[in-house]
Amino acid sequence: MTREHATEAEEEYMETMYWLMEAELPMTGANIARAMQLSAPTVHEMIGRLEKDGYVSRNADKSLAFTEDGKRHAAEVVRRHRLVERFLTDVLGIPWDEVHEEASRLEHAMSPVLEERMLAAIGDATTCPHGHPIKAGTREPGVPLSDVEEGAKVRVLRFENEAEDLLHYLMDVGLEPGLEGELTASEDEVTISNGDRTVSVTRSVAETVSVAADPSPPPRTALPSQLVLGKERYGR
Repeated sequence: MTREHATEAEEEYMETMYWLMEAELPMTGANIARAMQLSAPTVHEMIGRLEKDGYVSRNADKSLAFTEDGKRHAAEVVRRHRLVERFLTDVLGIPWDEVHEEASRLEHAMSPVLEERMLAAIGDATTCPHGHPIKAGTREPGVPLSDVEEGAKVRVLRFENEAEDLLHYLMDVGLEPGLEGELTASEDEVTISNGDRTVSVTRSVAETVSVAADPSPPPRTALPSQLVLGKERYGR
């Protein structure tokens, strides 16, 4: 049985674990520690608390899995986070590269009434400003931009890594979810051109961007070293 209410700290861990699950990365203590920039002992202690409170269980290989209640609770936290991000961007006009940390502070204190008002305010938006689905189970399959061959048509789906410094970089170069174009370069830098503009990012950044491509390379999980390290400089 789970505790009736998770603590704010537990919710933050479950949010990170849910994101790892979506990205098809192993839910391990090491990946959680990298993603949250915390020490291994600190993460180990919290994992023990989450297990005791009924939110996670351990697999035979010592990786983690959500319990049914844990997965439901984590999905609700993630949904609120992405809803807040969309509200802050679309309604309050805050740039999308500045809303991730703000949403992390607000998501734990939302009342059902406020959540309903926010849903009404964002209209028919279905994703956060970084391309992640607000509703669980509606994630569009994609491939890393770094895998796409020159000449392919691409549509940017989402940013798998929402580290603040990386979001600032993506905003500065003009790459955003929904951008469509042709991949015109794929060497040291990956370039998308659509006639109106040309956007280039480093290959390591392209590893963190999911796209729909035609022709498409085979599906592949992005590299954990690119997705879970929040303070890297991404080859810049």
